[in-house]
Amino acid sequence: MSSDDADGHGFSGPGLSARVLAQGAELCALRDGTGRDYLWPAEAVWPRHAPVLFPIVGRLRDDTLIHNGQSYRMTQHGFARDRRFAWVERSAAGCRLVLTDDAETRAVYPFAFRFEIAYAIAETTLQVTYSVTNTGEEVLPASMGAHPAFRWPLVPGEPKQAYALTFEAEETGPLRRVVSGLLTEADRPSPVAGRHLALNEALFAADALILEHPASRSVRFAAATGPSLTVSWDGFEQLGLWSRAGGDFLCIEPWRGMASPADFAGEFTRKPWLMLIPPGDSRSAVLRVTLGADA
Repeated sequence: MSSDDADGHGFSGPGLSARVLAQGAELCALRDGTGRDYLWPAEAVWPRHAPVLFPIVGRLRDDTLIHNGQSYRMTQHGFARDRRFAWVERSAAGCRLVLTDDAETRAVYPFAFRFEIAYAIAETTLQVTYSVTNTGEEVLPASMGAHPAFRWPLVPGEPKQAYALTFEAEETGPLRRVVSGLLTEADRPSPVAGRHLALNEALFAADALILEHPASRSVRFAAATGPSLTVSWDGFEQLGLWSRAGGDFLCIEPWRGMASPADFAGEFTRKPWLMLIPPGDSRSAVLRVTLGADA
């Protein structure tokens, strides 16, 4: 069953329903068969649900993109999350939206592109496919990322410390640090014990936990009992975990790209971790969120 209006589209499967907004192509609800919403409701402490990151992930030094000797102002995570996408398709089980370059985007990002996002439900899994196509005549430098914020705790009134992340594989490497939005060396000791990360708010006192080369392609978020969810991905190369003081949410963020290193300046196309897409080519990545039954 689907519900449409100019601003949003609701769709569902046997054990899952979702709603997506045209503004930012943003997922704004993700409910199980009982009606429990797993997504953060965009309250004042952080007024977003699951923003889309494009054409950068994180921040550029001085919020400045330099290309062919010209400077452009590009703020954190890019502009896609604040732009209205066009509906391509809406159905009972999903939708597809697109954003293309125009005079407004070219004023801050001088490249031609087509950025398409497709949402689809299969049983208790929501799949989100992100596709970037270079519609111009020069190489397209871009990053993209998912930024879904899940309620933490999933059940109101439970202690946050009851929750943990369980990774698909052992995550032994050090983490990247973020200072004023920019990356420093990968020298932050990891709080992950093998495959297990016990959650508490203090983990995020120094900003996000960033896994530059995660061995895993999935992670489960749950307490010992109650509902759970598993986030899995293909085509993304990094993983960020983030929360904000005073916010009852946990962001699990697969990325294809990261913020600028603190010491990087110069031509944008030389920035580390970018996709460099030849004219006419595309790059895609997939995010999946699978809801688990109460344990």
